[in-house]
Amino acid sequence: MGRIASILVVITLILGAIFVSTMLYTVDQREQALVLRFGEPVGAVNAWGTPEDPGLHIKKFPWDNVVKFDRRNLMLDIPPQEVLASDQERLIVDAFARFRISDPLQFYKAVTDQRIAKTRLAPFMEASLRRVLGSVKSNDIVSGHRAELMVAIRDAVNAQANESKLGVEIIDVKIRRADLPQQNAEKVYARMQSERQQAAAKIRAEGEEKARTVRAEADRTVRVTLAKAREQSSRIKGEGDAKRNDIYAAAYGKDPEFFAFYRSMEAYEKALKAGKTSMVLSPDSDFFSYFGSQKKK
Repeated sequence: MGRIASILVVITLILGAIFVSTMLYTVDQREQALVLRFGEPVGAVNAWGTPEDPGLHIKKFPWDNVVKFDRRNLMLDIPPQEVLASDQERLIVDAFARFRISDPLQFYKAVTDQRIAKTRLAPFMEASLRRVLGSVKSNDIVSGHRAELMVAIRDAVNAQANESKLGVEIIDVKIRRADLPQQNAEKVYARMQSERQQAAAKIRAEGEEKARTVRAEADRTVRVTLAKAREQSSRIKGEGDAKRNDIYAAAYGKDPEFFAFYRSMEAYEKALKAGKTSMVLSPDSDFFSYFGSQKKK
């Protein structure tokens, strides 16, 4: 009997261990889990939008099934797409998106696993890429407002995913590169160069016009300033000459003999200043009258 009891105890322990193992499950911090009962979802663990709850968990019933999904950001990579921009230029655009499973219950109902989810999201991504990039010029895609365009594509894909109730959220869309087909590249680059040259020529013309205006204003200012200076100089000189004449007249009135002598000295100084002056004068000329005697005749 003792041996049979021992065997029963061992069997009971094994069955208990099996039962306990079927009741316990773990969820990694990188995962989110969905609890299914007879194929119907009854709860979610460590899902997005709820408090994080990784670790060991207990099923309510042993026949409950646990399906796990990735909680990390996932990659949606699509083949390079040929896009026709609004200026009728064709571009080869290589882009990808990052998404996450935001609602595991809805995700399980709609697509079940990541492979099917990517298959459903890829057409949304391609259509949004063509629609958004097709509404702008090729220059904006290649070197213009690429950040705004990526946000618009992300919002468009999110709208379609929400409408389809896939239970996913597009985090962002990135354009790796946007190149022109080889046959169009040279033509587009030539047009871009021509546009830049036209812009440069316009800027230079505006600069030349402003320079001419500044020079003309400066020349006018110089002419006005010189005219005013000459006018002021002439006025001051005239006033000086008038005062000089007044002084001469006053001096002449006081002593005419001295005034005549002084004027003769000034004439001698100007005539003989060079030192090599030759003059032909008659002996009785009045010019050297003060050299002949101390008294003017």
